[in-house]
Formats: sequence, C-alpha cells, structure tokens
Amino acid sequence: MVGRRLRLLVGLWALAEVIVLVLVAQWIGVGWTVLATLATSALGWVLLARQGTRALAELRERARTRRSAGRELGDAGLIGVGGLLMVLPGFLGDLVGLLCLLPGTRSLVRAVLGRLIASRVPVGLRPPVRVESVRTAEVPDAGPAPAAGPLVIEGEVLRGPDGRPLR
Repeated sequence: MVGRRLRLLVGLWALAEVIVLVLVAQWIGVGWTVLATLATSALGWVLLARQGTRALAELRERARTRRSAGRELGDAGLIGVGGLLMVLPGFLGDLVGLLCLLPGTRSLVRAVLGRLIASRVPVGLRPPVRVESVRTAEVPDAGPAPAAGPLVIEGEVLRGPDGRPLR
C-alpha cells in the first residue's frame, strides 16, 4: 500500500515538474530554461557541500561530547534530501530542496514533517506518552517517601518466542 502511494506521488511529482519546465520554457525560452536548470543544479552542489560540511561537523562535535544528536541527524537527512532535489532537474524540486538546505527554512520543513509524522502515529503513542502501572494505580498515598534506601519498582521480564528478554 505504501509502495503504491509512493509510486503515485513520484509520478505526479514528475508530471508537475515537466509541466512547470514546459511553462517556463514557453515563458523565457528553451535556452534560458536549460541555463536556469543548470544554474540551480550548480547552486545545489554548492549549498550541499557547504551545509553538508557544517552538518557533519555538528555531528562530529555531538559524538565527541557524547551528547544526543537527534536534531543534527534530522538536519543531515534534510540536507541530503535537499541537495538531491536541487541537483536533479526541475524547478519544483529546486524550491523544496532550497527550503531543506537553507538553515532558516529547514526548521519550517522539520516542523511540517514532524506534524505529518505525528498525525500518522496512533493517538495512544503520541507524545507525551504517559505510562501507568496496574500494580501501583490502586495504591493509596502512604505519605512522604522514606529519605534513605533504594527505590524499588516491581516489574516482570517479557520474553520472546526464543526465550530471550524483549528490549
């Protein structure tokens, strides 16, 4: 089902790119359209090199300091997709690629993609996720917790069909 939707989306995108290229060629001429397409591809290579180098440096810094690199990984992915869209011929792809490559608009693309992905996640799994234990849900308040001693949380280890614990 997802593969069919993806093929349909890619086909519609390619059709829209061809229509835009024909319209631009009618407007400014075929030679200028080819030149503009080559110029946007060159711009894509330059932006990909500059932003890609910056993204890799940020990822290296996060790895060196052992901090989470979630946002940096997302930025690197958007830069890769944006660079690919800029390098491929077509003005619609160039526009979307430029939005992914420029730091000022990348957060907008990230927010739109985040909302799109969050809308596809089942309601019970959307952030913030609240976990409630059945064993502790009915326990009345026993007053303040003791000041010393380890915190004990009851639980059970779930095992898969092979007998190993699930993670």
